[in-house]
Amino acid sequence: MGDQNVGHHTLDEAISTLGFGKFQSLAIVFAGISWLSEAMEITLLSFIGPAVKSEWSLSPTEESLLSTAVFAGMLVGAVFWGLISDAYGRRKGMRGVIVVITVAGVLSALSPDYKSLIAIRCIVGFGVSGGHVYASWFLEFVPSVNRAAWTLALTGFWIIGELLEALLAWIIMPRLGWRWLLALSSAPALITLMITLTPLIPESPRFLFIEGRTNEAMDILKKVARINRKELPAGRIHVANQSTFEVESIPSDEAILLAPTQKKANHLQVFTNTMFELFSIKLLRTTLLLLLLHLGYTFAYYGIMLMTSSMSSNQTACDSLNVVSASAEDTKLYTTVLIASSAEIPGLFIAAFLVEKIGRKRSMETLTSLALISLLPLSVRLNDIITTALLFCARMLIFSTFSSLSVYAKEVYPTSIRASGSGLATAVGRIGGMVCPLVAVGLVRGCQQALAVAVFGIVILVSGICVVFFPVETKGRALADTVEDEE
Repeated sequence: MGDQNVGHHTLDEAISTLGFGKFQSLAIVFAGISWLSEAMEITLLSFIGPAVKSEWSLSPTEESLLSTAVFAGMLVGAVFWGLISDAYGRRKGMRGVIVVITVAGVLSALSPDYKSLIAIRCIVGFGVSGGHVYASWFLEFVPSVNRAAWTLALTGFWIIGELLEALLAWIIMPRLGWRWLLALSSAPALITLMITLTPLIPESPRFLFIEGRTNEAMDILKKVARINRKELPAGRIHVANQSTFEVESIPSDEAILLAPTQKKANHLQVFTNTMFELFSIKLLRTTLLLLLLHLGYTFAYYGIMLMTSSMSSNQTACDSLNVVSASAEDTKLYTTVLIASSAEIPGLFIAAFLVEKIGRKRSMETLTSLALISLLPLSVRLNDIITTALLFCARMLIFSTFSSLSVYAKEVYPTSIRASGSGLATAVGRIGGMVCPLVAVGLVRGCQQALAVAVFGIVILVSGICVVFFPVETKGRALADTVEDEE
């Protein structure tokens, strides 16, 4: 009889009751350091290429393979880490990611020759592509109110990483060389590794609930409540459309019986089932659109980066794509990266404001249109100030659009496949990152500025059209836990 007076609460309601407190503040710093580490590993490619080329007498093609190797590793790693974290837990995924980044990052500095450096940097790419696992983990502790703004705050760590790497290179490269830059750039990953290996970082309660590990999930929620000095709602917590779980402890034998998912038979079955869910009838349109958008926005983002460093320079000849081909000691290399990266700071604030004010879809539609408008005037030759201003705006807006997409991609998928879906989309996006330099190099070096702008403009336009066809808006929408919960 007493059970009739016991209320039912969804997991989202329980997490909202806990609010965004001390635990979430610590969680965002932890997840943010991993993103900072990833940004540093990507940004340093702008600095070590010329130095390695000079030391080992590499051809331009061999130099470019340093970047290609990283993106190739990221292409595979983004999917791999997503599958691992969805199948075996966020903690295991995060630990694997940071171990690979730390070890491979340090080994890069000890590379005896070009081939070994290429191989190790590919492994680094494999590791850094798992940054989305940290974002998924953090997202699953955040209340639905202002969820997007807090998720975008992680992107701020990416910007800090870019700026920090440029400053570090400015100090280290002229004095100690590229090997020390590689070694010191691994420091944030090492810090993250030490934290990850401690009990301070709990598993996602959402993951534990859908795995039937209810005692563990409730213990973590109670721990978060204590840290935030809040109280969990009395009664039962309802997960998805499946079983309800008492806030009071459930005997472990019962917890096994309440498991809402079957035990994984083998690795292949886990991965196959995940892919089937991502491309199921309910999610097919969403998945295909996310793949196209990650491909398009990544292509456009790196394309604008390339044009920023080339078109805003004072070079009159079309014999260089960007300042990366200049001497590593050239101060212009560092200042250019700093100025270009600073465009992303206002872009982040714009995204954080719009996604909560007008929603994820409308934000992407609006920002994509503005990015296209900023880019089109560059099809003709303009003076340096106007060119730099337009490129600055274009990079700011495309970064803001990409940030909005990253929020949507993590919210639209259920917990059971969230990391895998985000990882697959990120992996496809890396193809855009690999192809973009090949397209841009040929056009810019051929002095075909108008054609280069046209190519990137078409990609941005098509991406904007794709946004319109997203089936749902995720602003204010509770996070689903299984595919069956999708509307």
